[in-house]
Amino acid sequence: MSHSLSRRLRNSRVTTLPPGMVARGLSVLRRTDVLIRLGLCVLAALVMWGVTGSWAPSFSYRTGFIPNRDIIARVDFSEEDPVETAKRKDQARSQAEFVYEQDARPLEELRQELKNKVSQLASVESYDKVEPKLWEEFSPAGEGKTPETEKRKFDALKGFFMVGMDSGRFDEAIKRAFVPLERSGVIDVLQHTSTEGSQQGVKVRPTGKPQWTHRAAVEEVLVSKIKPQLQQRLIEELKSFGGMSENSLTVADLTYAWLDQRLQNARTLQLDREASEAEKKAAADAVVMVIREYKANDAHLAEARQPLDSSHVQLLRREYEAWRKQMGWSEKIGHSLATFGMYGALYTLCGFYILNRRRKLVEDLNKFSVLLGAIVVTVILCWGASKDQWRAEIIPLMLFGMTAAIAYEKELALLLAASVALIVSFLLDQGLAEFVILVSSVAAAILFLARIRSRTKLIYVGAISGVVVVATTFGVGTLVGQAFGATDSALNVVEDWLPATWTNSFVVTLAIGAFWFGSCSLLASVLMTGLLPFIERLFDVQTDISLLELGDVQHPLLQQLVRRAPGTYNHSINVASIAETAAEAIGCNGLLVRVGAYFHDIGKMLKPAYFVENQGTEGNRHEFLQPAMSTLVIIAHVKDGADLARQHHLPRTIIDFIEQHHGTTLVEYFYRREAKRLESDPTAAEPDESTFRYPGPKPQTKETAVLMLADVVESASRALSDPTPARIESLVHDLALKRLLDGQFDECGLTLQELRILEDSLVKSLTAVYHGRVKYPEHQTV
Repeated sequence: MSHSLSRRLRNSRVTTLPPGMVARGLSVLRRTDVLIRLGLCVLAALVMWGVTGSWAPSFSYRTGFIPNRDIIARVDFSEEDPVETAKRKDQARSQAEFVYEQDARPLEELRQELKNKVSQLASVESYDKVEPKLWEEFSPAGEGKTPETEKRKFDALKGFFMVGMDSGRFDEAIKRAFVPLERSGVIDVLQHTSTEGSQQGVKVRPTGKPQWTHRAAVEEVLVSKIKPQLQQRLIEELKSFGGMSENSLTVADLTYAWLDQRLQNARTLQLDREASEAEKKAAADAVVMVIREYKANDAHLAEARQPLDSSHVQLLRREYEAWRKQMGWSEKIGHSLATFGMYGALYTLCGFYILNRRRKLVEDLNKFSVLLGAIVVTVILCWGASKDQWRAEIIPLMLFGMTAAIAYEKELALLLAASVALIVSFLLDQGLAEFVILVSSVAAAILFLARIRSRTKLIYVGAISGVVVVATTFGVGTLVGQAFGATDSALNVVEDWLPATWTNSFVVTLAIGAFWFGSCSLLASVLMTGLLPFIERLFDVQTDISLLELGDVQHPLLQQLVRRAPGTYNHSINVASIAETAAEAIGCNGLLVRVGAYFHDIGKMLKPAYFVENQGTEGNRHEFLQPAMSTLVIIAHVKDGADLARQHHLPRTIIDFIEQHHGTTLVEYFYRREAKRLESDPTAAEPDESTFRYPGPKPQTKETAVLMLADVVESASRALSDPTPARIESLVHDLALKRLLDGQFDECGLTLQELRILEDSLVKSLTAVYHGRVKYPEHQTV
């Protein structure tokens, strides 16, 4: 052998080696369907990352959390102080000046009356002719009052007016003395208290003006305060006209005496309550929000070993938001990569399990998309429900876990729920303790969620899960020294019922949180009860409740089957009875098989006379048809049944029973007739077996395989002339073996042991149907 030939042989041997793991992996990744599913996984991760803000650690502090050390500010930040601001607003309201409406007309009238009175006195010739009552107004009775003194006062008044003073000029002097009074007004006592507003001054709004025009000190408006000032102004104004100074003083005293009696009860100011309230509001609104500054590495935000209250949590959230804003891009990218790494690890873990145990879930793009969507929605709802005022993240997680248990299986539901709980724990930065509490609640719900035959089943599951999560919360909380689940609202409610010393107790706080989590578990089960029909439709699954509703004999399709094909209906009822027992014997869902059996032959109602169980005295219509045509008529009942089921909105699982109960079996009777017919023609080829087979698919689940076997043995047993137990057993075994060798059970996962159990169950059921009966002698007439 030459060197070149040996090298070619060696190269050919090398090229025949199977590809390595890396090469196989790359070839799989190049497939379009794989890339689509990977893209959906990446999209789901991006949505969770974006909605929950996972580029930075979450805010982890909750009400009731007990820090092990003092919490110091990491960054400089400021915080609005609403308490201090509220105090300042209250102070501003209490110090606001009230608005008073000033009506100057009483003062004008008083001044005019004074002018008239003085004019009357000035016109009298002598003191003896003065009307006593009129003089009494200017010179009230008092000590030291004698006729001589009174006469001197009158003479001073007459002398004052005899030097050129007249009533007009006197009125001008009084008017100038009244200017402050007419501008700001007078009042005997303020109409608001010191607790309502300022007692130092008021705001004056002249009558007819829409707003106040000026401020006036209280000393400028109170009668008791303005009298001395008024007396001094009267003296100054009357002196300014010249004349004898003593006469001016006397006239000023007489004028003030007259005014003093009337100003005592004068009130030109009236409180404007509406405008005053507006001023108080404006004063409060003008208060600037108080800002408190905190310095990094200096400000103490919370003390060690002291439970955080709502004010601490708010302060810590301010610090967290400031710290998050100062994060650099490298820190955000690093945390994001860590988050996506966690998503990738969980995808890999769950993906391997699903590919090995539930491959069809990945192969069906719609189901795969629904699963990813449910995970994303659950994570987002848990993140939103975990807010400190709610602490209800258990509710969405339990809803997801129970949904997964109903739609798939308990093992996969546990894996998916644990993965979601891990994601939620990391997103909330709550650590292992929170993860244990979440997993305990959802695991209890999944493990106790068996077949749902009544609505109350879910309530019982929620109650049991509540007990489990209460016990777990007590245990974990005591172990780590944290009161999980104690919200502010729950604590406030309890404070109204329990003494303060109890509510400050760690055990009581932990108990409140534990029972809150238990209540959330029970609430989740109640919500699941209402959501169950929608979940069944979304995930295309049927619980026992929906199956019982479908199996009602009043269903329109079953009623049509009774009327059009009573023989087929009777056959379906018999098949349902023996198939349910057989399915339960191997641990399958017997109720599902029974309901599937009710509908498996509904397609026969369109051409009932072509099926032997419905043929009466009219005879067999197939005698006039070619075997191939008869086969088409027989096979068509599968497609017709599936179409009828879709028109009546039957679930996919029931349609699977219709399409798969014959698999790809051979219509043996007509195939043999065709073969016998062609024997007479030596030139004819053998009949094509594929044209005499049902279109399939083969049974994909153990339940559809059970129905296939029950259907064929029930039909065949009717043809037995003497259905003894031995003959029935031989018939069942032969038919089961024929289906097995024909490959009908290759895709359903049915084992040989289970097949043997099915045979035994079917034999017992059929033997019970065809048991021997006592023959009674015929009635003889005498």
